[in-house]
Amino acid sequence: MTVWEALFLGLVQGITEFLPVSSSGHLVITQFLLGVKEPGITFEVLVHFGTLCSILWVFFPDIKKLAAAALFLNNDKASRKMLFLIIMGCIPTAVIGLAFQPFFVSLFSSVLTVGIMLLVTGSILWLINMKVPGRKTVEKMKVSDALIVGLFQGFAIIPGISRSGSTISAALFRELNRETAIRYSFFLSLPAILGATLLEGRELLSSGPENISVIPLALGTAVAFVSGIFAIRTLIRILNTGNLHYFSYYCWMVGSLVILWQVVQWV
Repeated sequence: MTVWEALFLGLVQGITEFLPVSSSGHLVITQFLLGVKEPGITFEVLVHFGTLCSILWVFFPDIKKLAAAALFLNNDKASRKMLFLIIMGCIPTAVIGLAFQPFFVSLFSSVLTVGIMLLVTGSILWLINMKVPGRKTVEKMKVSDALIVGLFQGFAIIPGISRSGSTISAALFRELNRETAIRYSFFLSLPAILGATLLEGRELLSSGPENISVIPLALGTAVAFVSGIFAIRTLIRILNTGNLHYFSYYCWMVGSLVILWQVVQWV
């Protein structure tokens, strides 16, 4: 892996992991359309770690409270409830991921699926942006809210369906206010990203690390971390201004181009 490939892949991972445009979909596109080879398990582990650190960096004060609540070091009822709701939200995600893993894995070989699902993502973002934001805070959230958001996160395993876009949309649909929707979406992503990193790490331990220079690995991880912070803050700013539909245009454009490319290949 060259330095430029590491920089490019780290940038793609960091930005698309959090902006509502589907990181898995862009991974498929870069591999099939741009001819970028799969980076290998070592690189994937490190860039996932980089994006995980992005969330910790941006939401550190909140995560510190959640950690203290988990260890019973404070009496913050809101943090304890958020922690409970995160656990509840992880249940449908885990069930869907385990039950349909072979099916989801097969979709990663279909560029056409990515194109169609990007159109779906764009439509979800457009529709939810038309909705008047609710007023529900963490204190007023119900278990049913967490389960539905977790359900949407589970189906976001499909390449082309944005995890952040679908979970934030589901939260807004359940009448959460924008701030709570953003926080819950990103906090719910922590176990998902951590789980993916641990699974890849286990595979790395069993197969052994690839022969890749330390410099590309370090640069790719750093770029994923920095671009992840930028993506999170950009999404928060755009969502708070009610301009989430901007991402709809992008998803529709890329999805349409991918479908057109696939049709041309068939002809």
